[in-house]
Amino acid sequence: MNSFKFYSAVLLIALVPFLLLAQNSEKPFSVEPVFDLDQPKTAGLTFADNIQTFTIFAPDSSQNTYNHGVVLYPFKGKLFAMWQSSARDEDAADTQVYYSVSQDLRSWSDPITLTRKSESGITTSGGWWSHNDTLIAFINVWPENEDTPRQGYTAFMRSTDGQNWSALKRVKVNNGTPIKGIIEQDLRALPDGRIITSFHMQPGLIATPFYTDDPSATTGWIAGEMTNLLSDKFISRELEPSWFYREDGAVVMIFRDQHSSHKKLASISYDRGESWSTPELIDTPDSRSKQSAGNLPDGTAFMVNNPSADKTRYPLAITLSEHGYTFDRALLIRSGGEDLQPLRYSGKYKREGYSYPKSIVWGDYLYVGYATNKEDVEGSRIPLSALKYSTH
Repeated sequence: MNSFKFYSAVLLIALVPFLLLAQNSEKPFSVEPVFDLDQPKTAGLTFADNIQTFTIFAPDSSQNTYNHGVVLYPFKGKLFAMWQSSARDEDAADTQVYYSVSQDLRSWSDPITLTRKSESGITTSGGWWSHNDTLIAFINVWPENEDTPRQGYTAFMRSTDGQNWSALKRVKVNNGTPIKGIIEQDLRALPDGRIITSFHMQPGLIATPFYTDDPSATTGWIAGEMTNLLSDKFISRELEPSWFYREDGAVVMIFRDQHSSHKKLASISYDRGESWSTPELIDTPDSRSKQSAGNLPDGTAFMVNNPSADKTRYPLAITLSEHGYTFDRALLIRSGGEDLQPLRYSGKYKREGYSYPKSIVWGDYLYVGYATNKEDVEGSRIPLSALKYSTH
């Protein structure tokens, strides 16, 4: 080895700790001041071009008037919608999971029961996945017991036709034992196929990133290493996350901040979800609610949430970043005011607005499902062309 190469190698080795320190001190992302919170109905945004909104289920007084946790998913040319439902109140004893199916967004099947009412506990929506010709429905199961805090677990059902379903089975970690946690609803895969999501682990609800290389997402889950921020003994400050990846391959997970900063928390992983930075606040408005994030086919990163300065769950907006480092565009999906239908029925924890959005790319559109006023099951789709950066 000549002296130049030798000293270059020595210098590189010496710099490694400093490079790692700089990497670990990097902000996961930033958001430009694209929101005007003095305009609470719209946050000063305009609607995405050619956006289309559709209603999946709007109950009358004889039907279940509490509906929440809407997740959309395409399967064999049809769009499936899953949600949890009860007669009146959130997490009531009659809560169970329903789904509906459409080919054209205009006509939807009547709600179909995916789980049954039970005297031994309730079930809530856990989202969808598919592998080969099989649709997989994840179900969060909350047994009725005297545990404090209340405990739950994640199960799944399979179907090859979207009509006939297997019995519930437990989702398992990599050693083959059932996972002791509740799954977050929007699983996503990296370009190399690794699937990442989060489970809220027992005891309580401690948000924990997980990954698996099992393409069915039903086994092989491994917990990523992440230090949670100090919070309640049984509930982490970070809750209900989603994630996107940046142009450099780093994965960014965003969280609801249970401490009511009304901003997002974010953590970053440089090793495909195996280890994560300690979550930190990002200066962007958030209603302290569930959100959705991901990447469009051209790599553009997006986040869907309610950008408000308090717990108000409108407007519903999508914020975009060409490379995943700086989010500098935002567009309306739904607004307050005339766009928001009135809340028709009372119930525990019912509130106006567009709650808990979850998103999926299908064909030439980004689809976003949400519960309006926690009673109407709705969705919107945006042409991908309306979300493109001009340089793509």
